[in-house]
Amino acid sequence: MNPKLTPSLPWYRNRWPWLLMLGPFAVIVAAMITLWLALRSNDGLVADDYYKQGLAVNQVTSRDRQAAESRVSAEVALDVDRRLIRVALHRGRLADMPAVLLLKLSHPTRSGFDHSFRLQRDDSGNYSAAFTEDLSGRWYVSLEDEGRVWRLASAWDTAKLAVLVLPDANPGP
Repeated sequence: MNPKLTPSLPWYRNRWPWLLMLGPFAVIVAAMITLWLALRSNDGLVADDYYKQGLAVNQVTSRDRQAAESRVSAEVALDVDRRLIRVALHRGRLADMPAVLLLKLSHPTRSGFDHSFRLQRDDSGNYSAAFTEDLSGRWYVSLEDEGRVWRLASAWDTAKLAVLVLPDANPGP
């Protein structure tokens, strides 16, 4: 009794080897996409000099205390039509108004989107600087004098608040 012999197909004509290779192939494709994403974008969340930045925290908090003791406050507003950032500074116990203020808008996650402005005092006693980029969205705001004696800081969502009042009751990091 001879069973009927069926001709055997080559391996590439069967579906099981292809189904078994599909899993590892999908992993290789996913790994290539992940590698491409990692090389294409820099998340910028970890600083190279994190230890020095940690030591500088004490200096920054002392500037925040100095602003609180001096009762310095400010109102920051964007004039989108004229493309100006305007700051009205209330000097509190400061001896005199500074000629220049430094304003830094830090993006919450991407340091490449950060903006720094040097605000000049105008004839009305307010400060202003021009901007060209789109500044809508959420920012961490830091306002300080040129000598870096005091600092005001807070979080600002420009879509929700037209004018940011510093110091804020709920400051950001």
